[in-house]
Amino acid sequence: MNKIEEYKKEKDGLDILPDVPRYAAEGWEAITDGDKERLKWAGVFFRKQTPGNFMMRIRMPNGITSATQFRTLAEISEEFGKGFCDITTRQQIQLRWFKIENVPEIWRRLDMVGLVSLQTGMDNIRNVVGCPVAGLTPNELFDASPVVRQFTGIFVGKKEYTNLPRKFNVTITACKENCTHAETQDLALTPATKEIEGKVVNGFNVAAGGKMGSGGYRMASPLDLFVTHAEAAEICSHVVCIFRDHGFRELRTKARLAFLIDDWGVEQFRKELERRADRPLLTAGKDERAEKHVDHVGVYRQKQPGLNYVGLAVPVGRVTGEQMLEVADLAEKYGSGLIRLTIGQNVIIPNVSDALIGALTAEPLLKELRYDPSEIMRGLVSCTGMDYCHFALIETKQQALKTARALEQELGKTKPISIHWSGCPAGCSNQAAADIGLIGKNIKMNGQVEEAVDVYLGGSNGPAANPPIKIMEDVPCAELAETLHGLIRHGAFKAMRQQLRKILQTTSANGGRPSETSEPARPMIDPKDIAEGSAKLVRTGGEEMAVFRSNGQLYGIQNICPHEGGQLCNGWIDGGEVVCPLHGYKFNLRTGACSTDPKLKVKVLKLVSQGDQFTLEG
Repeated sequence: MNKIEEYKKEKDGLDILPDVPRYAAEGWEAITDGDKERLKWAGVFFRKQTPGNFMMRIRMPNGITSATQFRTLAEISEEFGKGFCDITTRQQIQLRWFKIENVPEIWRRLDMVGLVSLQTGMDNIRNVVGCPVAGLTPNELFDASPVVRQFTGIFVGKKEYTNLPRKFNVTITACKENCTHAETQDLALTPATKEIEGKVVNGFNVAAGGKMGSGGYRMASPLDLFVTHAEAAEICSHVVCIFRDHGFRELRTKARLAFLIDDWGVEQFRKELERRADRPLLTAGKDERAEKHVDHVGVYRQKQPGLNYVGLAVPVGRVTGEQMLEVADLAEKYGSGLIRLTIGQNVIIPNVSDALIGALTAEPLLKELRYDPSEIMRGLVSCTGMDYCHFALIETKQQALKTARALEQELGKTKPISIHWSGCPAGCSNQAAADIGLIGKNIKMNGQVEEAVDVYLGGSNGPAANPPIKIMEDVPCAELAETLHGLIRHGAFKAMRQQLRKILQTTSANGGRPSETSEPARPMIDPKDIAEGSAKLVRTGGEEMAVFRSNGQLYGIQNICPHEGGQLCNGWIDGGEVVCPLHGYKFNLRTGACSTDPKLKVKVLKLVSQGDQFTLEG
């Protein structure tokens, strides 16, 4: 049993709530290791980079908030934090840099405006995302945000849902414009229609098992299931409870819903869902999504006559307290006082009348948070980065801004482009669904550790989703603008996606395995390509392996660390062991045994000589 499961067995995560006032009085040093983890059930995060200074993630179902709430968050950030907040790719706000003694007062203020931070971290159902213009856009089957609120009401504060094997991401949307990265979610409800008793009924098709981290992008599997909006929240609850009762728990890197569905298969999973619903379930309906992705940045007509919503680009999602106060003022002055957040880390002011559009777009703030940004800035998304996240291997937000501004200056006007930065393989920026996806790593150059990225191209989501392809490795961040210049100017991303989808279709047609003609040859490893003390990443038999060179000898081990998913190929060698770059867990190169936690072990493959080169076997 891993440590997190032990902590949950000792005490439910929500049971930390009565302890918070005591810790607020005693100080952060008094918080036990177990309670540092349990605080995440309360939405309060101890950060290893900033000991004594915490982060709080606010739950905002469907990304719907108000000027009053935005103003309160801005005031909290300025009074207790560093004067800025981060908008996340799950349509919520993260507060930073407050003390544990501030938490009771912060919660009091949040409660006054109807906000909570409960269950926004760890093994919980995270913020349920939806179309940010639900109820506003003419391009939706119906307003699905009531379903989001209904489902959220089922699980928030309920211990029946607080002991999941891992985190659980959900999207519920009836928007046709493919704006919530449905294929990356553990559970995705997307717009569909079905003829029932002679009438066309609006509802959702259901897919499950999507993910970004824990080994990479896996697209959610269609469950061949249609649900009406009236039964949707109940079905969501059943899916979560199947995961709770049957999901894998031993290794956290194998504890997502995706691994249960891979083990059971869709048919068995659907049968269990039908058993829990205690009625026959309908087969899938017609998918009503368009292939095109819309980010809702700009000025758009609402379905309400004479009204518009205005989407503002927030560079890398970081917004100052002063900007938040101004957004709140503008939402009240020009709109109805409502504000929406997007998965692209942007802000929307809805319900602006035709007569006021000109005045709103002329406001000084909209020179900073633009409704008409460059394509490069419009498609820019970044995770938190190593400044505030101990998983990240590089600083992302400032690197992303610096690179984007250099590209803006060099390229001028470009075609639409999305560039997503993730500081580690966890994939919080959804980089695998971007035109250009970047994953941070550390490399050695001239004996110095440098920040770098691997570059992926052509990922997408929607009804014709496909994973990206890695085209570059170990690109120093300092050289990235120059490297991306040609890709942005000349990249044939549409053609690339078409080719990637053909590969995916071939794989699906062969029962999930590549055809014999497309099966790659066993990779050959040349010792001259691997410097002493470093590693080469190799994919064989569908697995990522790291081949290290230590004291002139080659060793092949599983690349993904079983603790929290770090890439061992980016680690370093210490006395015959590779050290994971995320948390320092050590694995023996010969045996795969972990000296940090004896319960963990990585797979070891044998290197077989093929003349001057080697292959991995075993």
